[in-house]
Amino acid sequence: MSRVEGQVAIITGASNGIGAASAIALAREGFQVALGARRAEKLSEVAAQILAETGKRPFVMELDVRQEEQVNSFVAAVIEAHGRLDLLLNNAGLAKGVAHVIDEEEASNWDQMIDTNVKGLLMMTRACVPHMVQGGNGHVINIGSIAGREAYAGGAVYCATKFAVRAITDALRQELLGLPVRVTTVDPGLVNTEFSMVRLEDQQRADAVYAGMTPLVAEDVADCVAFAATRPKHVNIDAIIVKPTDQAGAGKVARR
Repeated sequence: MSRVEGQVAIITGASNGIGAASAIALAREGFQVALGARRAEKLSEVAAQILAETGKRPFVMELDVRQEEQVNSFVAAVIEAHGRLDLLLNNAGLAKGVAHVIDEEEASNWDQMIDTNVKGLLMMTRACVPHMVQGGNGHVINIGSIAGREAYAGGAVYCATKFAVRAITDALRQELLGLPVRVTTVDPGLVNTEFSMVRLEDQQRADAVYAGMTPLVAEDVADCVAFAATRPKHVNIDAIIVKPTDQAGAGKVARR
């Protein structure tokens, strides 16, 4: 039997990309998964795949992590449905635009990134961790980015949010020291998902991000999440940095 069989995992941004792949990977490992995202119809598709593969019906509920009331209602509903909470995967996040700071005309882009990537992660963590402490078992896994380790022009605010994720992760690990809750960050490089399309709002420009090289796919990151989540309880994977072989840094990519 899997060491995580019957444990409950919440995954935010679970409707596509890394979130969907991680939900599937965690369900395969034995977790009962609870899926949250803004696009309810996409969540249903992910849930159907998990049910078909594992025979377990995931918890599904619309969730915008920027909305405190939705965050609290979502977590309360998971606890009501399953009576426990063992893992939170803070995956919901995005980048909007590549304008330089002084050229950005849409301050709403900054708000959306900060509210989702930072405040949403904080609110989900605050809502979930007390249940983990009470239950005697927990793990917070945050999806960061190499952008949280190396800033670049055109990504000032996105990078700032991911630097914040790393700081929050490190601080939280210290704050929870001595309690039965592990804390991990998984920091990917280039991953071919909807990320670039959301950021650039142009399919041709989005495709060019990955042209001439072999990027990661969502399942590669999900493998890292599942590995960290299934270690023995006394083992904490502090951080995983995962990049394509064709990438050495934020702006260092081998293209053919």
